[in-house]
Parts: sequence; C-alpha cells; structure tokens
Amino acid sequence: MASAQCYSVHDFVVKDAKGNDVDLSQYKGKVLLIVNVASQCGLTNKNYTELSELYEQYRGSGFEILAFPCNQFAGQEPGTTEQIANFVCTKFKAEYPVFDKIHVNGSSASPLYKFLKSSKHGTFGDNIKWNFTKFLVDREGNVVNRFSPTTAPHKLEKDIKKLLDEA
Repeated sequence: MASAQCYSVHDFVVKDAKGNDVDLSQYKGKVLLIVNVASQCGLTNKNYTELSELYEQYRGSGFEILAFPCNQFAGQEPGTTEQIANFVCTKFKAEYPVFDKIHVNGSSASPLYKFLKSSKHGTFGDNIKWNFTKFLVDREGNVVNRFSPTTAPHKLEKDIKKLLDEA
C-alpha cells in the first residue's frame, strides 16, 4: 500500500467504505483532520456532531475530515463498514468520507496510523489511547498536531483556520 519511505500523509493508499483503493495524494493542498471513530462510544454524539459542523463550515475552504472506524477500544465499533457509514451519514448527516474499518494499534495497525503516531507522539507514547484521537495535517501532508479523544472538535477550530489561512 505505502512504500517503505513515507514522508507525508499523501504517500498512502487506504480503502474506502466499499473496499476501493483511495490514494491520499488526492488531498494535496487540503487541510486534513484524520480521526479514528466509533459508533457506540460515550464520545460519539459530541464528536460526530461537532465534526459535521466543522466540515460544513470549512469544507469550501479546503478542509477535509477523514474518518477511520476502529473496533479496538471496548468493541465500540462492531458493525460492518457499510453499517458504520450509514449510521454516520444518517444520524449525524456526515458528508465527509468514512473509510474501511482499521486497526490503529498493534502489529496489524494501518500503515497510515503507524505514520501518524510516529509523526506526533501522544502524552503517554505512540499508541492511540481511545476512539476519536485526532490528527491535524497541513496542506503538504505533514502532521502538525495530535489531539486527545476528549478534545472537542470545535476546540480545533483556531488551529484549522490558521492552517487554512496559510497559502
């Protein structure tokens, strides 16, 4: 999927919710918020609601959210990728892409997530600690910040606007 030498998020190919390859180079020039998501987490309603609001407000300015379902935390994302995408799009009116379910930790972690974690370490090391860990990526595909699961998406607005204003 990704070469041994990956220097930016744009170097990766991931699977969409239907199992098709998506080359992340198509997001060059956009500010990205990459999030591992779950449908049955205590953080679900607030995060999905605020993510949809951020996306609606900034997508016309070159902002994208990339949602990656993950069932590694207390089995809180048990459905199929199709069920997950339907849930997010129906209940939260999400219009941003929801990708195939992945692992974010361990030996079977997605290459993209291995890269994200090595680019920005968390407070307690590399591992993703829970659902809704957020990575903010600049227009060149560089990871510029990592936010904890409890950081509400609307708290990222200042950082998102700053990256969008950089030409």
